[in-house]
Amino acid sequence: MPELTYLQAIRQALVDEMNRDPTVLLLGEDIAQYGGAFKLTEGLVDVYGPGRVIDTPITEAGLLGAAAGAALMGLRPIVEMQFIDFISCAFNQLTNLVAKFHYRTGKPLPLVVRGPAGAGVNAGPFHSQSPEPYFLHTPGLKIVAPATPSDAMGLLKAAIRDPNPVIYLEYKRLYRRLKETIPPERTHAIVPIGEAAVIRRGSDISVLTYGQMVHLCLEAAQQLEVSDGIELEIVDLRTIRPLDERTILSSVRRTNKAMIVHEPPRIGGPAGEIIARINELAFDYLDGPILRVTAKDTPVPYSSPLEEAFLPRVTDIVDAARWLARF
Repeated sequence: MPELTYLQAIRQALVDEMNRDPTVLLLGEDIAQYGGAFKLTEGLVDVYGPGRVIDTPITEAGLLGAAAGAALMGLRPIVEMQFIDFISCAFNQLTNLVAKFHYRTGKPLPLVVRGPAGAGVNAGPFHSQSPEPYFLHTPGLKIVAPATPSDAMGLLKAAIRDPNPVIYLEYKRLYRRLKETIPPERTHAIVPIGEAAVIRRGSDISVLTYGQMVHLCLEAAQQLEVSDGIELEIVDLRTIRPLDERTILSSVRRTNKAMIVHEPPRIGGPAGEIIARINELAFDYLDGPILRVTAKDTPVPYSSPLEEAFLPRVTDIVDAARWLARF
């Protein structure tokens, strides 16, 4: 049973869905002849032809508009942002037109916007961002952020089949570093949008996280269990909008303490919304303040030492957990 990298799992999901449904097509810059900036779509144009794997001009707003039109005509377009940072160039199309279409008309608009997100590869401030806070505020959009190859595969299939727009964040630092053996029966599994997963049971602190931060939290949990006897319960949110409120609150009610770890900078990040919901719905269960471990409130630095200081680190998670455990 072969291992799949995170990148290969995403590619396999695209292949599976294109084979299953002839209305699925790919649009993006350099995704056909060149195979994509990270070679994720390499060779697909030879299999499916230029009518289903479409090289577009360098205009994110234009390709979002074209994809929306295709969706209205009964197709299921998947738009690749060469880097997810460039989604800002299509902000109006996505937030004012695509996101509101179902609300205004009652009709579906099946469309996926996917692309490499996150820092940790020294790509600088224009190719390393985590833009989910901008879209968390926008009704009509779903946002998913898989942390493992199996979830990357299952969530992408769910996003493609969803009747309305989904932003799919994939972590470039995990593309070729993260591998997983996925049993054949799981390759066809759909990971439902809006369902978190408790990936590590613990009794002392609930750690709510997603994306590549999941792996730092697991490392911190192992370290704390050995060094301090502190047991972290780790909840992989998997979906940022809609949040799995039931799983979040259930975990917090068990442990009575909570931390949120995410890659976007602190101000306006998803942690604020999660903390608000816990305070509103589970305040009586808390035995301490809810902590946030996030990136710094600066642009993503290019310099490797500065980027490391910008991002949450395992030591940051460990220190916060120790403080909260003593509270």
